[in-house]
Amino acid sequence: MKSKTNRLDRFISQNSVFSLSDTRLLIAQKRILLDGHVAHSIQQKVTEFTHVVLDGNCLKDKNPVYIMLNKPQGVVSATKDLKHSTVLDLIQHPQKNELHIVGRLDFNTTGLVLLTNDGAWSRRISLPETKLAKTYEVTLSKPLSDEYIAAFREGIYFGYENITTQPACLEILSEYTAKLSLIEGKYHQVKRMFGFFQNEVLALHRVSVGHISLEGLEVGRSRLLTTKELVTSENPYAL
Repeated sequence: MKSKTNRLDRFISQNSVFSLSDTRLLIAQKRILLDGHVAHSIQQKVTEFTHVVLDGNCLKDKNPVYIMLNKPQGVVSATKDLKHSTVLDLIQHPQKNELHIVGRLDFNTTGLVLLTNDGAWSRRISLPETKLAKTYEVTLSKPLSDEYIAAFREGIYFGYENITTQPACLEILSEYTAKLSLIEGKYHQVKRMFGFFQNEVLALHRVSVGHISLEGLEVGRSRLLTTKELVTSENPYAL
């Protein structure tokens, strides 16, 4: 999702009756406010969330939105679908149609889904270089053993792509359940990693992304992220 940034003089020429060259005079006359402050240069950046006021008239007033959802099974991680309910159908927010999904979940996978209209933020937390841990609770068809822990830590080889997964942290919770934290998001990665042991994933539930946790949020419900959650998501931890 590409963020939209423009230079101030170009923005003014595109969104008012004034031209590029008029912007210098408007600035000298202190007629432009950016986020409540008097503009001082034609080269100032106007982002998708910059509040722009010209002669007391608001030209741009879009607020960033950050939402977490506890996705139920059978809901599509998409903004539109003709056959199934989508994650947007579960959200009540006046700007919901502006949102995009940060890290999709499969149709039958449940748990934490993040949505935002801030393209720069979603890119930061999605980049592999960020090493933001995604944690899942997994239910398997066959018993687990310590052999899994060592293999996941070393990385699982995917022959089709000729790649080895990044080290992942596996914690065995019971004979058939585990908690898995990984920093990648390859196609069906969790199922394929357990498939290395011919062990079918019966249920998959994402409980957290970095420090953002589902704890306390009921299935099918959503809420805005807190300031603390937004701050900690900018400082992710690695495994």
